[in-house]
Amino acid sequence: MKNRKPKTGNRKLVNLAGFTFPVFGFLFSIPLSPVAFALALAVALLLAAPAHAQESASFWQRVADLFRPAPPSAGDEPCVFHGVSTGEVEAPALTSVVPVIKRAWERNLGGEMAARPYVRARLTHEPDRILSEPPTAALADRDFVFRLARDTWNGLEAMTDRVNGLPVNNIRLDQTDGALDVRVGDYAGTTDIGLALIATAAAYDLGFIDAAAATARITRLLHTLDHLESYEGFFYNFYDTTSLERTSNFVSFVDSAWLTAGLMVARTTFPPMREELSRFIERTDYRFFYDDDLRQMSHGYYVSTRKPSRYHYGVLYAESRLGSLIAIGKGDAPEEHWFAMVRTFPASCDWQQLRPHGRRAREVRGHRVVGGWYEWRDLKYVPSWGGSMFEALMPRLLIDEQRYAPRSLGRNGDAHATVQRRYAIEELGYPVWGLSPSSTLAPGYSEFGVTLLGSAGYKAGPVTPHAAALALMATPNEAIANLRRLAEGYDAYGEYGFYDAVDAQSGEVAHAYLTLDQAMAFIAMANYLSDGAIQKSFAADPIAERALPLLADEDFFE
Repeated sequence: MKNRKPKTGNRKLVNLAGFTFPVFGFLFSIPLSPVAFALALAVALLLAAPAHAQESASFWQRVADLFRPAPPSAGDEPCVFHGVSTGEVEAPALTSVVPVIKRAWERNLGGEMAARPYVRARLTHEPDRILSEPPTAALADRDFVFRLARDTWNGLEAMTDRVNGLPVNNIRLDQTDGALDVRVGDYAGTTDIGLALIATAAAYDLGFIDAAAATARITRLLHTLDHLESYEGFFYNFYDTTSLERTSNFVSFVDSAWLTAGLMVARTTFPPMREELSRFIERTDYRFFYDDDLRQMSHGYYVSTRKPSRYHYGVLYAESRLGSLIAIGKGDAPEEHWFAMVRTFPASCDWQQLRPHGRRAREVRGHRVVGGWYEWRDLKYVPSWGGSMFEALMPRLLIDEQRYAPRSLGRNGDAHATVQRRYAIEELGYPVWGLSPSSTLAPGYSEFGVTLLGSAGYKAGPVTPHAAALALMATPNEAIANLRRLAEGYDAYGEYGFYDAVDAQSGEVAHAYLTLDQAMAFIAMANYLSDGAIQKSFAADPIAERALPLLADEDFFE
């Protein structure tokens, strides 16, 4: 029997939006005005729409897609990001908050210089020498990293206020005529506190402290948090660790998120403390930072002016992506927020370091996403803002991106670590690698990175060992070889592990320990030694369980 076409009478079969349906012939044979044609087409669509609710919804979505204007080609897309900036300080940030109680305490002791020994005495332990013997080359890789982790943890313990349990931000060492001078940056950032909680869990996982010691540390820290001034459920960006006064008018999105992350890890690692830790999480609502119009998170909020920052975290590949996931997992931000963030900027944004490839719109989980990537040599990667290691890999301290996002964040982090290594060796001529914000060789702090790894791109500078340690979670063999060269080739190892920065060519060292950088290094080492125990603790939290599935579908390089 011959196949026959179905009889449709005076109708034509039309395939529209993936559905085949009859359209009456008069639509095509009778001259109609545009208005009449539109009305007739609307009637035809209504007659053709599937009755089943789910099919009907899909039908109308496809019809809508037909009438949506096509996106401009990459060459025609205008740059609407001329307002982006780097290194600019907002006016409200220049207004300092004087810790009145602290200043009065110092005056009673004879001034700031006279008070320094009393500040040092509040440390859990005070270093007594500049240099220490680094791990020997004879150690196997795991033993080598274990020794680094042990020394680094000792430093994090030492850099803790013995009275209130807050981590001090930094200590800087100087030696003149044989006398050791230790200067304490006795203030704590919100991220410092969050990382202190995570580091405590990591030390417990490695057997450096037992459960009783870990819970005692956390209990003391939570007791202190109860006495710190806060705003709308969030903590300020900095506090004096001696007087507990806030020293900032700013409530930071990204720093608040890292504190929430620390509380999440702690409550999954130490279940008996869950209720106490959870109350600090539950009082936060990240809608406070979310901009519905831009679908992005504000940098933060200035309490002094009662206004949010005029800047937003618009770039996906930054340390702030952890905060976005947490906000989504808490239900404080919609899933579309994740896909609204920039992967690459249009080619017409001629201020960026490289021209993006493959920049086009596609759909991921029902959301429109504009992708693209940079290329250097034989490597593809989605850029960060500055090209630093901590932007790329700090979130990996908690998120197993190779597992949950293998085609996007996982592959991208591995590429960033590889470019960091090759660029330093092949382009800069450095024997060691790892560029990220760190101490400067003269007392200070600055942003450094591999310029072409960022859209804006930070300048190159000293190598910071914490960046080398972060690479343990991406390219572990190369990272260990790099850490060995740092230990063997430079006088950069002290009582508490590697110092914060070293000039790879002159060998000059910044003799400083920063809680932020030491904690990142230690947690990365702990993940390496414990098969990702911290990542698993984070993933086990209900907030993370709700958020992590959204990472699976995106492919940065399709």
